[in-house]
Amino acid sequence: MSQLYPLKFKTIYKDKIWGGQKIKTYLHKDFGDLPNCGETWEVSGVKSDVSVVADGELAGQSLADLLEQYKGELVGEAVYNRFGNTFPLLVKFIDAADDLSIQVHPDDTLAKERHNSFGKTEMWYVIEADPGATLIAGFNQDVNEQVYVDKLNSGNLTDILNKEDIKAGDVFFLPAGRVHTIGKGLLIAEIQQTSDITYRIYDFDRVDDKGQKRELHTEEALAAIDYKKYPEYKTQYQPKQNETVPLVSCPYFTTNVLDYTENVSKDYSAFDSFVIYVCLEGEFEIKYNGGSVSVKMGDSLVIPNSVNQVELTTTNGFKILESYIA
Repeated sequence: MSQLYPLKFKTIYKDKIWGGQKIKTYLHKDFGDLPNCGETWEVSGVKSDVSVVADGELAGQSLADLLEQYKGELVGEAVYNRFGNTFPLLVKFIDAADDLSIQVHPDDTLAKERHNSFGKTEMWYVIEADPGATLIAGFNQDVNEQVYVDKLNSGNLTDILNKEDIKAGDVFFLPAGRVHTIGKGLLIAEIQQTSDITYRIYDFDRVDDKGQKRELHTEEALAAIDYKKYPEYKTQYQPKQNETVPLVSCPYFTTNVLDYTENVSKDYSAFDSFVIYVCLEGEFEIKYNGGSVSVKMGDSLVIPNSVNQVELTTTNGFKILESYIA
């Protein structure tokens, strides 16, 4: 078997009814003939859209094939024992030229029971925000199922939802069960559990190019929703340069942000996990035992568990998300 190395994958591009052009104009990723690009899937083990290695000796092999061959060497023994031959995280860029539907995702228990799938806990890092951009996360008051249904049926659901004004650098953690939507004008990096299950609650009465409204999942959503109000929905953190700054830690992933103007060495030998880098700004080179990989804004890559010492060298600086399973 070939030796593992930091892996880049071919980007999977998806046009969406709400998608825009920032994947091309801001992240400089070419989505070809698609009318727009609402999402790119950068690292995916979802069965219908499994990532394929872009370059190096393993080019053309799927993430699923690699996982079957390399097991813990790729993802870490503890991660492999827990998730088996399913890669546990999905990494996306999302460009909302219009509001996404108001939606919710089931937790592990409900998703297993209904879909034989993982649930969907996720986080967002806002890369770029148009002036006046907003998003919805959670409720602005304590509600119950009856209050929620009454508001939904009367067309006044947004009255009870928590709307936030957004700027670049904002972070939101969205556990399964939290009602949410990304508002228009936002470019976001998303880290989430490997799941493509979404219950669409309200879609602003939009129609597609065939004049059809998209399917809603009104009944399915009721058992999935967390109806509680929380004191805060935005993740509070203090941005710092040339340090690893923690953002989110949950059973499914830990994510930090690294905003560096200088070279840095990272030692992952104490980790029993792969590490994912998502490059939000700038560029750098990863030097590791046996080679180097260039990384620029818009790139994502998986550092296998077997590659536990890396050096990130840069001339003009970089900002990345660093995610792993603790």
